[in-house]
Amino acid sequence: MSLPDDAPARRRARGLGIEAEFFARVWLRATGWRILAASYKASGGEIDIIARRRDLVAFVEVKARADRDAALFAIDGPKQRRMSRAARHWLARNRPHQGCNFRGDAILVTPWRLPEKVEGAFALDLGSA
Repeated sequence: MSLPDDAPARRRARGLGIEAEFFARVWLRATGWRILAASYKASGGEIDIIARRRDLVAFVEVKARADRDAALFAIDGPKQRRMSRAARHWLARNRPHQGCNFRGDAILVTPWRLPEKVEGAFALDLGSA
């Protein structure tokens, strides 16, 4: 089996993403968040990190890019819809958290800077979850 020409670039990007998610989880824990799930996959969507602090559950997208604007721009409408779908799936299976407030946050990882947490970076459509 041969890999496409861009396979090395994809492997590097995936490795960078895994590393960024690890640092984001460490940073969240250090700032008082409890990690409820990481790399949560549901039919049609995925959430990098689900974290809770007090009565707030954050569905967190981690983006590693060359600059902040590129990272934020990568959380587009289709990505938000997939995350909302996965968040509804997670909430249906984790009823004890349903009395919490929910928010779509982002952690932006850019070179030579600490991770930046953007609270309410995107809207979640949780429907009747």
